[in-house]
Amino acid sequence: MSEDSRRLRTAAVIPAAGRGVRLGPGAPKALRALGGTPMLIHAVRAMAASRAVSLVVVVAPPDGAPEVRALLDSHTFPERTELLVVPGGDTRQQSVSLGLQALPEDVDVVLVHDAARPLVPVDTVDTVINAVRGGAPAVVPALPLADTVKEVRPDSGGGSEPVVGTPERARLRAVQTPQGFDRDTLVKAHETVTFDGEGATDDAGMVERLGAPVVVVPGHEEAFKVTRPLDLVLAEAVLARRRVTDGYA
Repeated sequence: MSEDSRRLRTAAVIPAAGRGVRLGPGAPKALRALGGTPMLIHAVRAMAASRAVSLVVVVAPPDGAPEVRALLDSHTFPERTELLVVPGGDTRQQSVSLGLQALPEDVDVVLVHDAARPLVPVDTVDTVINAVRGGAPAVVPALPLADTVKEVRPDSGGGSEPVVGTPERARLRAVQTPQGFDRDTLVKAHETVTFDGEGATDDAGMVERLGAPVVVVPGHEEAFKVTRPLDLVLAEAVLARRRVTDGYA
């Protein structure tokens, strides 16, 4: 690694303003308990586990920043990692933009991480950071698909859907987070790329719209997204194994 890359400061932005309705009624998804600890805390610790990450910005629900700040203050994190909480927007894209606006000027590399991916290993985080520091403007961790994928013509009424194509599985990847970016590239994407409706749900896709290259690095099976009740069961099992084998807190 060059001397210039070592001087780059890395920050992680965690949008945590969503409700997560597919997990069922209750607290916002990021605040659901996993092993007795909110998923958001696990996600912040996952970012802070990397010695390269000096700042984590948590983007809270628009009216919930004080509560999220209090939650973070009630848990322990590495002393080297600064934590900042800012109010989010109505969409994920708005929330990430607000997180970017809160970054100090000396941050050069930005990670964007889903709070609902609480168990991403630190090796995956470091792999993404190193790829950005190595010159890639946008980096995503991803896994090959195990299932065949069909492209269909959607039926909004929930009926049968005709298949219109079968993509070549070997060319497809399931994308995870954290996604890593050169800061200037990501800021430009958020300033210039717009989506209708709920906005962008994938920051790398926004960078693609700029015409900038996006590269894939190996993801990890434990970086899955907790979206449905069964995912929470799997996450509990992974966490229980880590606590037995790794002494994970």
